Amino acid sequence: MDVLSDAVTAMRAGTPHSIRHRLYAPWGMGFPPIEGGGFHIVLQGSCWLIPPRPDPPLALSAGDVVFIRGRHSHGLADSPSTPLTALESLTGETPLGRVRGEGSGAAATLLCGAYMLDQSRAHPLMSHVPQIVHLPAQVGRHPSLRTAVELLGSELARPQPGAGAVIPALLDTLLLYILRAWMERESRHGRTTGWITALNDSSIAAALTAIHQDPAHPWTVEELGTRAGLSRAAFARRFTALIGQPPLTYLTWWRMTTAARLLRESDAPLRIIAAQAGYSSEIAFAAAFKRQYGLTPGRHRRRPGVPAGEVSRFPA
Repeated sequence: MDVLSDAVTAMRAGTPHSIRHRLYAPWGMGFPPIEGGGFHIVLQGSCWLIPPRPDPPLALSAGDVVFIRGRHSHGLADSPSTPLTALESLTGETPLGRVRGEGSGAAATLLCGAYMLDQSRAHPLMSHVPQIVHLPAQVGRHPSLRTAVELLGSELARPQPGAGAVIPALLDTLLLYILRAWMERESRHGRTTGWITALNDSSIAAALTAIHQDPAHPWTVEELGTRAGLSRAAFARRFTALIGQPPLTYLTWWRMTTAARLLRESDAPLRIIAAQAGYSSEIAFAAAFKRQYGLTPGRHRRRPGVPAGEVSRFPA
């Protein structure tokens, strides 16, 4: 798996969902804060994004994509002056995918969705994503993102057999395409720092890929430096400068993050999880896990209602 996929997988906490809206002015929808992120796509017409104060309203046109990260209430409306109605009130008894405004003015078709992302186990890559990512429609730009939008919109407009499996898969794909498009734009405008720079650095990206593909391997700084095509010292300096932690510190953090997720989301025996985390001994794994989390793997697994990685935050 690549680092971007891993970053999203590490945070995933539940099934994403989406609704297709057909609205007629005047209309205004208020979205409550969610534990994760949400997106809005204008398929037809236009509208306004009402972000959290003090940010000003943002005009959206057909083809625009907006991603909102973190727990922030916001709204969409035909005009900045239109009052917002809570989304729950708008849906009422209307079937999902067929929400309709009560007005008689200009029409707009929107695709809105939400991702349940556990911020407590966020990969540091995600910390660089701003609260609001606006990707304006541009002819010829991000064709894969546009294709995913069209496929998802079609599935929601005319559900077919298998939609229950197709729609979540398309939503996961859409999120990755949104993040890809944002990273590409930042790189194009020279606004890359930290993790984005690291993923665009062929040497450091090669080392990160090696760690994520095989975290159980007994990596050494010298071996990772060889993968990166750098000397041991040069690799360690560059990795630490971009990632914020030395290579083996990051390796240990990722191993424990992966192990914590497996403990909470699978019933695999402890010896299997220990091996996947790079430990040949359950005792050694348990000791390392307790140093990282403050409790044993067994107690972590048995804690009710606590997502994996709840206390595993990447060091600042």
